Amino acid sequence: MSTKPGQPDKATILVVDDTPENLSLMSNLLDEDYKVKVAGGGLRALKIAASSAPPDLILLDIMMPEMDGYEVCRKLKADPVTRDIPVIFLTAKNETADEELGFRMGAVDYITKPVVPPIVTSRVKAQLAVKHAADLLKHQNEYLEREVERRTQEVVAVQDVTILAMASAETRDNETGNHIRRTQFYVKALATYLQANPRFSAFLSNKNIDLLFKSAPLHDIGKVGIPDRILLKPGPFEPEEFEIMKTHTTLGRDAIIHAEKQLGTVVDFLEFAKEIAYSHQEKWNGTGYPEGMRGDEIPISARLMAVADVYDALISQRVYKAGMPHEKAVAIMREGRATHFDPDVLDAFIAIQEEFRAIALRFADND
Repeated sequence: MSTKPGQPDKATILVVDDTPENLSLMSNLLDEDYKVKVAGGGLRALKIAASSAPPDLILLDIMMPEMDGYEVCRKLKADPVTRDIPVIFLTAKNETADEELGFRMGAVDYITKPVVPPIVTSRVKAQLAVKHAADLLKHQNEYLEREVERRTQEVVAVQDVTILAMASAETRDNETGNHIRRTQFYVKALATYLQANPRFSAFLSNKNIDLLFKSAPLHDIGKVGIPDRILLKPGPFEPEEFEIMKTHTTLGRDAIIHAEKQLGTVVDFLEFAKEIAYSHQEKWNGTGYPEGMRGDEIPISARLMAVADVYDALISQRVYKAGMPHEKAVAIMREGRATHFDPDVLDAFIAIQEEFRAIALRFADND
């Protein structure tokens, strides 16, 4: 039934009864204030309830052939599509046990026949008010969930842009922005493969792998503090120049610590960024820098980056060298097993070397 312009739509009541006289009685009682639908049996009622225009409330008889009201109610409450529709039993069964069973089935109210019209209309109105409030709360919660998801995605996007913007400072030297992307994906590939390794499985959760992926671009952020005359030198460093170059690890870690202090909080993904920036030049046998850590003293994040960084340096062209073929780079990497690289991490690299090759091609530098 249509409503006057400016008035809210009427609520829809589904009356379920196998007796035509009862359907007519309830329709006449409710028709002025509500849209009324009728069903002469349980199967028809279930079909209407699950339709694209479900009722706001169901008045349900119990004693019906084929399927009684209890079974109809049970099916309604078992179906996610219809379980939130309030059901009021409207029946001649007036024993306490019958009423108790009705509530156990999920009904919100229980009215015995013969009906008293003011009682029926009052209870229908009350239950519709409860449903309206519940619907508002449900919609509000859904809106808040969507808003939280949207804001979370915005924060993630800002993090990603911030990291890549910070990491772009690395491209002052002879490396490229694509080096950042390649090493990021190399680290993720290694970490994912090593999830099955008992030495790494506890650390390499899906969450930590995501954080490592975010952190990897900051591995050489400390190069912002290296003078151009050293950073851009197209050839080998003199000993004193190399000592200055080595400080990029400490400078990188300290820059990230400074950024955290400015934020006033510790940020999860920056924990790995600090490890990677500071320790990715350490070597498994203790001959790396800045601290000469050895073996498992080196953070896992830095061990992964060490493999990623060296492989990419070997295959990449620079003004002072040509990029070497993948096979030759792999051969050189093998020589660093258990000296430069964690043996298990190097073995993982060997196992997925074709994935490394594919990443290198995907993010190849444009000459």
